[in-house]
Amino acid sequence: MKSIEHICEKYAVKNAIDHGEAQVGSVMRIIMGAHPELRNKAKDVKEILEKKVEYVNSLQKDQLQQTVQEKFPELLQEEAKVETKEDVDFIRTIINEDNKTGKFGGRIHTRFPPEPNGYLHIGHAKSINLNYGIAEEYGGKFNLRFDDTNPLKEEIEYVKGIIEDVKWLGGDFEDRLLYASDYFDQFYEYAIQLVKKGKAYVDDLTVEEIRKERGSITETGKESPYRNRSIEENLDLFIRMKNGEFPDGARVLRAIIDMKHPNLLMRDPVIYRILHAKHHNTGDKWCIYPMYDWAHGLEDSIEGITHSICTMEFEVHRELYDWYLDQLEDENDKPIYHPQQIEFARLNVSNTVLSKRKMLQLVNEGFVNGWDDPRMLTIVGLKRRGITPEAISNFCKAIGVTKRKTVIDISMLNKFVRDDLDKSCTRVMSVLKPMKVTITNYPEDKEEEIEVPNHPKDKKMGTRKVKFTKTLYIEQDDFMEDPSKGYRRLSPNKEVRLKYAYYLKCEKVIKDKKTGVVKEIQCTIDPKTKGGISSDGREVEGTIHWISTKHAIKAEFRLYNDLFTKVNPLKTEEGKNFTDYINPNSLEILIGYVEPQLQKTNIGDRFQFERNGFFNIDYDSKKEVLVFNRIIPLRDSWAKK
Repeated sequence: MKSIEHICEKYAVKNAIDHGEAQVGSVMRIIMGAHPELRNKAKDVKEILEKKVEYVNSLQKDQLQQTVQEKFPELLQEEAKVETKEDVDFIRTIINEDNKTGKFGGRIHTRFPPEPNGYLHIGHAKSINLNYGIAEEYGGKFNLRFDDTNPLKEEIEYVKGIIEDVKWLGGDFEDRLLYASDYFDQFYEYAIQLVKKGKAYVDDLTVEEIRKERGSITETGKESPYRNRSIEENLDLFIRMKNGEFPDGARVLRAIIDMKHPNLLMRDPVIYRILHAKHHNTGDKWCIYPMYDWAHGLEDSIEGITHSICTMEFEVHRELYDWYLDQLEDENDKPIYHPQQIEFARLNVSNTVLSKRKMLQLVNEGFVNGWDDPRMLTIVGLKRRGITPEAISNFCKAIGVTKRKTVIDISMLNKFVRDDLDKSCTRVMSVLKPMKVTITNYPEDKEEEIEVPNHPKDKKMGTRKVKFTKTLYIEQDDFMEDPSKGYRRLSPNKEVRLKYAYYLKCEKVIKDKKTGVVKEIQCTIDPKTKGGISSDGREVEGTIHWISTKHAIKAEFRLYNDLFTKVNPLKTEEGKNFTDYINPNSLEILIGYVEPQLQKTNIGDRFQFERNGFFNIDYDSKKEVLVFNRIIPLRDSWAKK
């Protein structure tokens, strides 16, 4: 394969010949189509391409032709054949067509615009992966912009948390960390422009009155009695609103559109409301704040966004988005820049809720232990649980992008988490529900070191040594005094394999005299089966794990399951709230033991506890007791079959 430098220069030259000037976005799209093997190096390709495009565009026409003849003669014979991915989603299909027609001059510029009124969840991760992925794939730009237009619900804690989450997920917004509040002055000037055009008025009706007079789908709205105020009066009142002369709720600025419009959002929507509240970014400068629909399109326009990608609930807002942009001119009396809004179906996952408002309720009412509770599908919750950004990205790519509303079974997310961890996690032995085993034919003072692999499929991960002694811990579930049919683990007079060690046979069961509960099992080993293989060729049905009691380290295990018992907890039965479907078994806490080397690990480190699942070290860990979160079981025992 030719070098990346050669490929970038070739297609930059071709683009310059075809269009008079090379465009980074257009050339990037061609390269990614012709050389899909470079998609995982898109960032490096873009850096090289930007330099090549700058160089190519600096050449005179005769120099460009000479470059073609000397370095790329194949361009003189035929056009470069571009292999484009056939099975692209509908958003990329739109973008490809826009690039083909030159709608945005070959540019691609996307954004992720969260409102800082809560922490992000996996639904936002899908949007981040989509918007950033498109920008990266087409050699474009990606903004992180906060839609911070409501100071009553926004907190700096959420701003900081969202920035960290986007970075953790891999969204590279470079130096483009932006805020809607940065544009408040421009928003205000645009509103003045609407008033001067006679397309906006100050209304004295209350919020309740406005809602009532708006009508319904079957009933047209009624015009406000203040709708016909003169431009001069509206301008005076709006300026006085901005200067703080009126109390909260006294007046609003509304657009003049059509009170009979079939789309209720087009019935003279509110543009500004009075709100004497301190803003996290602008302080006390403003006492009027723009509504989301007014701010949304203007933010995109100011930033030069090409494709404003939103979830489907904003589809009905698109008409208003376009109307606002179509009414305004720039300082040269030309129409302001107009991005394209595209909607896709939001992510819904079974057995949980993906609504910041609902999640906040769960936090405030104590159903979960904060926004980062690992049972929540918030980004901070997923991160704390031990799920990697790679697993989330792979999941988002797999579910794709459509307009159809669906609920993704949580088992699909679990699959990608499990596949990701299986390749990277060191294997370790742990005992979550300890049962003591005494080996009666093993010397009290004897101690063996057994070398075991850290990963059965990856020899590069090396080996470790575990101690074998007279007394061990095994799982309670690995012993049954009166075994049911098909039970293959330890039971009286039956042999099992101690993983990596010996065949073990149960000889005696010791119970608590008062409760009758088994508290110890006395066993023997076959010394000739070291390594778990018998010299006489006999086989055992079961293999169980273990830990030396002498070397075991005490640990707390937090086992997480679905937060809700119902697939869609928001579909409530009469008289019930979504919290009525909280799973009482969503968290189980156990005290057990792990191998001693885990004392030297770090917060967040991940492991596969053999036969028990994937775990990571929680930040609640202390020197005395390590705390482990179960990321996911080895098998998806609760998946819907």
